[in-house]
Amino acid sequence: MDSLFIEDMSRTYIEHSMVIDNFVIKIGNQIKDSLCRVFSDRVQYQWKENDDKIVIPDASIMCNIRDRKNISFTGVPRFVMEVLSDATEEYDRTEKMDIYRKAGVSEYWITDWRKKQVEIYMFDWKEDGTSYSYLFKKVTEKNKEELQLVMFPDLKITFDELFNIG
Repeated sequence: MDSLFIEDMSRTYIEHSMVIDNFVIKIGNQIKDSLCRVFSDRVQYQWKENDDKIVIPDASIMCNIRDRKNISFTGVPRFVMEVLSDATEEYDRTEKMDIYRKAGVSEYWITDWRKKQVEIYMFDWKEDGTSYSYLFKKVTEKNKEELQLVMFPDLKITFDELFNIG
């Protein structure tokens, strides 16, 4: 990792980590008896679609945890969440979204603790085999009961549980 990345991460707010922890704890308790696992930002992925560069999502749900290369997962998670910060917002919305789309992630949440909103993006495939992303739903305080993991409909986290940051 270069020093710019480390410096940028040092400027994240505690609320950023609290949202990640809320998601991992709540979903982790529900998923523990399945073949899938939920991971926080201490897990890294390495995909050929990203020229084998390391990417570290804030939270992910992985169902093929045997796909590893050293300390990195090479399998693709079905779900990824990034929690925005001033330092990473542009990267999360552009380059990281593109990496996840190319790798084959199905569902991508961009979560903004500052605005208390979740943008749920889905990745799909065109007939010619190219992937694309689309905004499936934006969830705010006004429609907070609509917060739902699309790829894992049996897993539940409410809007208030996700944004329980005191």
